[in-house]
Amino acid sequence: MNYRRLGRAGLKVSELSLGSWVTYGAQVGDDAAKACMVAAYEAGVNFFDGAEAYAKGEAERAMGRVLKQVGWRREGLVLSSKIFWGGDGPNDTGLSHKRVIEGVHAALKRWQTDYLDLVFCHRPDPNTPIEETVRAFDVLVKQGKVFYWGTSEWSADEVKEAFRLAKEHHLTPPTMEQPQYSLLARARFEVEYAPLWKEYGYGSTSWSPLASGILTGKYDSGVPKDSRLGLRQYDWLKDKLVTKENLEKVRRLEPFAKELGCSRAQLALAWCLKNPNVSTVITGATRAEQVHENMKALDVVAKLSPEVMRKLDALFPVG
Repeated sequence: MNYRRLGRAGLKVSELSLGSWVTYGAQVGDDAAKACMVAAYEAGVNFFDGAEAYAKGEAERAMGRVLKQVGWRREGLVLSSKIFWGGDGPNDTGLSHKRVIEGVHAALKRWQTDYLDLVFCHRPDPNTPIEETVRAFDVLVKQGKVFYWGTSEWSADEVKEAFRLAKEHHLTPPTMEQPQYSLLARARFEVEYAPLWKEYGYGSTSWSPLASGILTGKYDSGVPKDSRLGLRQYDWLKDKLVTKENLEKVRRLEPFAKELGCSRAQLALAWCLKNPNVSTVITGATRAEQVHENMKALDVVAKLSPEVMRKLDALFPVG
C-alpha cells in the first residue's frame, strides 16, 4: 500500500480506502463488515469512511462495533463522518451550528471514539450562511473532536468562499473535498475543482470510482436483483447510469483490461489513482474477496502508460 498526503495537509491516507455507503448496517451485517474491514486493514488501508446518513447511522455503528472487537491502535486509523442528513426534525438537516456540533457528537458515539480525523459537510446548505458552518467546525477542531473538516459535492465557488471567510476571521479552513470521480464522471473533478487542487492545496477522498458497479461490467447483460442497482431505493441511480451509451463504453473497456492483465474494476480504480489530485479512492465491498480484488488495482497503476491513458481519454471524454 502507498500513502498520499491529504492535499497539502500533513495527514497521510492509504491510496485505496474502504467506505460504507449502501453496505454496512443495511445490505450486510456485522460479520461481513468485519471481514471486509480486516481484509482492508491487512492490505494497508488506514482510512475508513462513514456518514450519519448511511443506513441512518447504522453503518457507522457497525464499523464502530468492529473496531472495538479487533482492537486496532486508534492512532493508526483515519476515521470519518459526514454531516447533513441527521433526522426528520426541523433542525436535523443542514449545516447550522447546532446541526454540525450535535451531528459530530452523535457520530463520535456511533464510532465509539473520542475524535474523528475527518468530517465532511455532506452537501452545501443554502439555508445556512457558510460563515456559520465554518465557525462551527473551527470550534470542533479547537476542541480536538475533529482534526480536519471538509466538503462533499460543494461547488468550487462555495469552497473558495469558505476559505475566504476562514482567512478573514482567523478560523480553521476546510482541508478536503469528497467528490464523485470515475471514468464516467470526470468534469467536476478535473475542470471545476482544478483551482482548488492548484491554488488551495485541497485534498480529495473520491467516491464511486466504479460508477456504482457499472464499470465492473456486471451490468453488461442487465441489472441483477441482488446488486446495488437492483434495490428499489436506487432506481434513480439505475436510470441515470445504466444507459445504452454507458454500457457500450464499458464493454469497450474490456480489451484494455485484458491487455493489462486485470479486471475492468481494477483498471477503473487504477485510472483514478493515476490522477495526482486524488488523495485516496474510496472503495466499497460486501465480501472480503471483493476487497482483495480491489487491492490488486495498486499493481495496475504503473501499467497505465501515456498511450493507454490517451486511449481511455478518447473513450471516456471529460465532457
